[in-house]
Amino acid sequence: MEFSIKQGSPEKLHSGCAVVGVFEGGKLSGAAQALDRASKHHLGGILARGDMSGKPASTLLLHNVPGIAAERVLLVGLGNPKEATDKSALEILRATFRALQATQTKDAALFCCGDLGRDAVWAAKQAVLVAAETAYRPDSQKSKPEKPGQLKSVALVTPDKPAAALKAALDQAAAIARGMGLTKTLGNLPPNICTPTYLAAQARALAKAHKTIETTVLEEKDMQKLGMGSLLSVTSGSAQPAKLITLEYGGGGKKQKPVVLVGKGITFDSGGISLKPGAEMDEMKYDMSGAGSVLGVLQAVAEMKLPLNVVGVIPACENLPSGTATKPGDIVTSMSGQTIEILNTDAEGRLILCDALTYAAKFDPDVVVDIATLTGACVIALGHVTSGLLSNRDDLAKELLAAGEQVYDRAWQLPLYEEYQPQLDSNFADMQNIGGRAGGTITSPPPASCRASPRITAGRTSTSPAPPGNPAKKKAQPGGPCRC
Repeated sequence: MEFSIKQGSPEKLHSGCAVVGVFEGGKLSGAAQALDRASKHHLGGILARGDMSGKPASTLLLHNVPGIAAERVLLVGLGNPKEATDKSALEILRATFRALQATQTKDAALFCCGDLGRDAVWAAKQAVLVAAETAYRPDSQKSKPEKPGQLKSVALVTPDKPAAALKAALDQAAAIARGMGLTKTLGNLPPNICTPTYLAAQARALAKAHKTIETTVLEEKDMQKLGMGSLLSVTSGSAQPAKLITLEYGGGGKKQKPVVLVGKGITFDSGGISLKPGAEMDEMKYDMSGAGSVLGVLQAVAEMKLPLNVVGVIPACENLPSGTATKPGDIVTSMSGQTIEILNTDAEGRLILCDALTYAAKFDPDVVVDIATLTGACVIALGHVTSGLLSNRDDLAKELLAAGEQVYDRAWQLPLYEEYQPQLDSNFADMQNIGGRAGGTITSPPPASCRASPRITAGRTSTSPAPPGNPAKKKAQPGGPCRC
């Protein structure tokens, strides 16, 4: 879908559909008033009959409105402007694009973005993202996929000459939307297709499409040489070979330290020997959503040509039970040289991430952002509305929280106090991989037990259950400050 910025009078601009707003109580927006005058109060007559009240996110499609150039007019309810919020603005945009995509119009002109209660740049970005969201269909594997909508181009109409910032916002949002589309597509693919090898192929395809990206893939023998016993313990039950995928985007100077993104890539999580319940286990194909997010971000970054150095690190593998699978009670050695007692094989994300985070140190990063569907304990703590965010750098946490508020993808910071550390103490190894039900979200991310380098973990909500604790386990003596 192509987006552009235009100037013009609502009644004179030719388009397949002109989209104008109606406030609560039937009050017409400025653009709607212009159409009403040109149509000799055709719109006012419809409002008088009560067909459109202006309720937020309500829509009414009109055909053959006299006196205007557009083939159709879509009235969109804007609600009470004094009660406008980011949530209501997004709901209005979603209703707008769903209504447009239900028609046969190939192009549309939006006159309502300036009436959402937010600045023009925010509204323009969100219009692009919402358009992509509502047009997306997860049916690529169907023999007869649903035919895409006819809407191909959208013009955001402004009364003034569009500023450079507005044009830049459209370009950025389009790149972000394409990156999000890649992430969604990877997440929705079945696990027999989206394997670690498939993720590696997608990373190589990004490097082929963008000269600014360089991709390398480590095989299991390479990981063995590096001492990644923690990561390899998770993949030991699977016939699919694990991959450690690295993407390096060089948009900044040679001396600029990179931002490193680490994405959990469990392409299917059965729980291993600690087998998950059968109900909804199919959703465990989404356990690679962190990896998909990193790939989507790298694509968007390359398309936007950001003046940054960004590195993506993706540990990818399956977690399955078999005769060679890791067992509860096994002790493995991580790349950092520390030993981990595995009490629950379903607490596998932290096992692959700790080695990936140790590996990420080779890039001498400015910051590390760890993205993972790491534990169902996050759902218990925050529900399905907000993502959990943990950090040992409050300044970085504030930046990420602010970014989440800006795009209405909100997160909530949880503590990382040293007092949680004893929950991971083990009688037999340097640490154990579960800390019990209490504070399970906090004790699960690898950074929770390491303060040695600047990094952050964003613990996305997941449908997987929190691994049970081991109440019979006796706590060992507290150890040092760095244990991941």
